Amino acid sequence: MRLADVTGLLEGWYDPAWAESWDAVGLVCGDPEQSVSKVLFAVDPAPAVVAEALDWGADLLVCHHPLLLSPVHGVAATTSKGAVVHDLVRAGAALLTMHTNADVPADGVNESLARAVGIADPEVVLGDDDPLDKLVTFVPHDHAGAVRRALHEVGAGRIGDYDHASYTSTGEGRFRPLEGANPTIGRVGDVEVVPESRVEVVYPRRLRREVVAAMKAAHPYEEVAFDVLELGSVPGATARGHGRVGDLDSPTTLRGFAERVSTALPATAHGVRVAGDPDRAVRRVVVGSGSGDFMLDTVLGLDADAYLTSDLRHHRAGEYLEEAHRRGGPALVDVAHWAAESTWLPVVASRLAEALGDEVDTRVSDVTTDPWTMRL
Repeated sequence: MRLADVTGLLEGWYDPAWAESWDAVGLVCGDPEQSVSKVLFAVDPAPAVVAEALDWGADLLVCHHPLLLSPVHGVAATTSKGAVVHDLVRAGAALLTMHTNADVPADGVNESLARAVGIADPEVVLGDDDPLDKLVTFVPHDHAGAVRRALHEVGAGRIGDYDHASYTSTGEGRFRPLEGANPTIGRVGDVEVVPESRVEVVYPRRLRREVVAAMKAAHPYEEVAFDVLELGSVPGATARGHGRVGDLDSPTTLRGFAERVSTALPATAHGVRVAGDPDRAVRRVVVGSGSGDFMLDTVLGLDADAYLTSDLRHHRAGEYLEEAHRRGGPALVDVAHWAAESTWLPVVASRLAEALGDEVDTRVSDVTTDPWTMRL
């Protein structure tokens, strides 16, 4: 199995285009043509994780957190990050980062955390799906295939786990070429009736310029008739975005929920911190993987009993709790960043193992990379 085949599969599930603009995702080192037979999954590309990968004989290390998020001017082995790169390259092992692009989709980090703590049917909190357009054009039957191929080549016609999606119907096109026209079909001054195909295809709105240009380049007409329609969002249909919210599979108290979280997540020195009445009923829960400060204002407006996240800062948490007390907002449950995001590792490892069968061995790292090691 080539590295390019494995990374192509993973990035098909966790598209790099979904990453935040500040992020650094994708292949960090490795030859796309090299062979891959063992893949190790971890949260952090820490030296101890790299050592584990190389001891096992991994050809590919897939990490959630980037190694080179902050810009660097070199990767000399005299630096910790440079040493990691040198160790991987010397061993012929590749490193792939899937960070914020893995946070937002189904089977991503947020959803893995939600399911790990017992949310039965998690829904997206902050939708991140690309808004969609639909392109409709009218083309002579014999040229419809070429136009569809051109559209698909630039990314149109992708719907979920399907691509090359389009719809074609038939009808009649009418036009009269005027003086100065150079018609592909018909003569200047005569009304022409042409059997035409109506081709419809959806695409992310950010690709509008490329899609329209590709359609015009493949179309035989001098003047192309087409529509660009902006599609509206459908409530509850968003499949990608930050955070998840939903009902627990069995209601409990805030104390009981914190105990459930402690059992579901790997143990850390951080533990599980709670702000709220321990006896408060907890039925509906919001989760936010990683640093969850940015969702606090949104969480206040949700019908939920607890918000599970990481890295809550003193002042933001205090301000939130004052407002939550006034408005009846969710209680806070704060866990270690590494522990929350580690819930995704077995999900993606199992998904890859199922897709590739015996061709590739997968494994989740045994190394705890939470930075805190003791609590008194």
